Amino acid sequence: MKKFCKVFTVLIFLFLYLPMIVLGVASFNTGTDVATWEGFTLGQYLALFQDHTLLPLLGNSFLIAIVAAVISTVLGTMAAVGIHSMRRRPKALAMTLTNIPMTNPDIVTGVSLALLFAFVGTVLKKNHVMGFSTLLIAHITFDMPYVILSVMPKLTQMDPDLQEAALDLGCNPVQAFFKVVIHEILPGIISGALMAFTMSLDDFVISYFVYGPSFVTLPVEIYNYTKKPLQPKIYALFTLLFLVILILMVLMNFLQLRDSTHRPENRKESV
Repeated sequence: MKKFCKVFTVLIFLFLYLPMIVLGVASFNTGTDVATWEGFTLGQYLALFQDHTLLPLLGNSFLIAIVAAVISTVLGTMAAVGIHSMRRRPKALAMTLTNIPMTNPDIVTGVSLALLFAFVGTVLKKNHVMGFSTLLIAHITFDMPYVILSVMPKLTQMDPDLQEAALDLGCNPVQAFFKVVIHEILPGIISGALMAFTMSLDDFVISYFVYGPSFVTLPVEIYNYTKKPLQPKIYALFTLLFLVILILMVLMNFLQLRDSTHRPENRKESV
């Protein structure tokens, strides 16, 4: 039975990652036909880095992802600390409200945010509201729940006596918060920041409804490319994006594993 489960697991992972393997191989193919291998080349990547249309859009995607991740990490961490300090019933209600944006369909979130921004534009009497600011607000909105859910377990695991001990040793509340609380929940903050960055970097559905002509992200532009035959350099672009996200996920899992491995030892040493 165990052998069957192992084989089944391998087949599942093969099914999940085979499309990306095919995409990666196609990015090094000389020909344009994915089903026919005509030879190895790096020409697709050279053409990509010489493209003056896609690279600025890639920069836009990284810019919006970095700014949204930083802001949502700060706000999400503050919200998680506030929720953690609540009593049982308000805490359960707050966590339910936090989970709703994650389970809500992206298209519903995108349309609702677009309507909100259109309403704000009408109130402010502005015709062109959509742009960088609306994209940033939208990304922060769907990034924050992931940060909160990443930080909350670390707050639960933290010994509540540590902060009180820091106060007894002469720290003021602000010093105790940054030197003790932030130090204890830092792995969760980093995991939440990486998750927020990843979610923003590859988001399309919500971005499609709230972007403006003054600021376009790469996933939105890629959608326009799918309406016509894809150029081989797009395969190279997809491969690079997949590698970036893969590296971030591996890094996040490594940090979580290291934290779970060393935390008991650190507590014993502190005792």
